[in-house]
Amino acid sequence: MRLPPPRGPLSTAVLSVLAGSFTADDISDRVALGVSRVHDPCSDADLQVALAACYELHYRGFDKVSDDLEWDPGLIGLRRLLERSFEDAVRALSPRPSPEPTETIGLALRRLVDTFNGPSLSAFLLRDASLEQFRELVVERSVYQLKEADPHTWALPRLHGRAKAALVEIQFDEYGGGRPGRMHAELFAQTMRALELDDTYGAYWPVVAAETFAFTNLMSLFGLHRRHRGALLGQLAALEMDSTSPNRRYANGLRRLGLGTQATAYFDEHVEADAVHEQLAAVDLCGSFVLDAPDPSAAAADVLWGAACGLTLEARYAGMMLARWGVASEEQCA
Repeated sequence: MRLPPPRGPLSTAVLSVLAGSFTADDISDRVALGVSRVHDPCSDADLQVALAACYELHYRGFDKVSDDLEWDPGLIGLRRLLERSFEDAVRALSPRPSPEPTETIGLALRRLVDTFNGPSLSAFLLRDASLEQFRELVVERSVYQLKEADPHTWALPRLHGRAKAALVEIQFDEYGGGRPGRMHAELFAQTMRALELDDTYGAYWPVVAAETFAFTNLMSLFGLHRRHRGALLGQLAALEMDSTSPNRRYANGLRRLGLGTQATAYFDEHVEADAVHEQLAAVDLCGSFVLDAPDPSAAAADVLWGAACGLTLEARYAGMMLARWGVASEEQCA
C-alpha cells in the first residue's frame, strides 16, 4: 500500500515521518499544537488520516516504510497525542452507560441496539439508491471491509475460556472457514470488482471521508489497547446484532439494480452468518467475558460503552453519506 496524500498539517507531519523526511521528535511539538486546534476529531479528515496511518503500521504497513517504525517510541508518542484527542471526543459523544442490575449483558446489548435511533443507509439503498451511490458506499466501506475482522482478532490473546473460544468461532467464519475465497474481506473485494471498482487494499484512502476513518479507527483503538478489550467485544457484538437486516437490504438493493451474485455474495453471506454470530457475540462472548471478570459490573459497562461508541460513529457515518446524497436522515430511520 502506498502512503496516502495528506489532508492537512497533522497528516502531513505524520506521513513525513513515515516517508523518512523527519523524525517524530522533529515534529512532535507541531503535532501537539495541531491536535489542540482540532474542533471535532471524529469529523476531521486530517486527524483521522494521521491516526489511521499510525495504526496501519500494525496491519499491512506501507510500501517503502520500514517495519521498524511500528514500535518507534517517538511515533508511538505522536499516535498517543492523536488517540487521546479522538478518545476524548468519542467519550463526549457516548458517555459510559450504567448496566441494569436485573439484565444479563446479552439483554442489555439487545436493548441498546434496538433502541438506538440512527439513520438507516440500508433503507435508502434498498429502495432508491442509484448504482453510482452504491459504488460510493462500497468505496467508503472498503477502508474497513478489505481488512474485515482483523481489528477484533487483537482481542484473542487477551481473553480466556468460553469468551476466547466464542471469538475464535466468530473469526473462523469471518476468515472463510479456512477457504481463502470465502474470507469476508475477499468477498467484499469481489463486490468491488463487480461494481468496476479498484479492489487494491487502501486504494481509496485519498477520497474516503473522516467519518469512515473514525469508525475504522475506533476498532483499532479498542483492539490495540488491552484496557479496551471489553469495549472491543461490545462493539463487535453490536455490529453483529445490527447486521442481518441491513445486509439483506443491501443485497436486494443491488438486485433491484440488476446486479448478480458477484456483487451480492458478500451481503448475502452476512445475512446468514451474522444471524448465528449475534447469539455467539452477545451471550457466549460478551456474557462469558462479563461473568469471568473480577468486577462484572465494570466489565458490563465497558462492553456497553464499546457498543454505544460503535453505534454512534456508524450513525455519524450514515448521516454523512445521506447528507452527501441530499437525503434527510429523518426520512431514512427504519
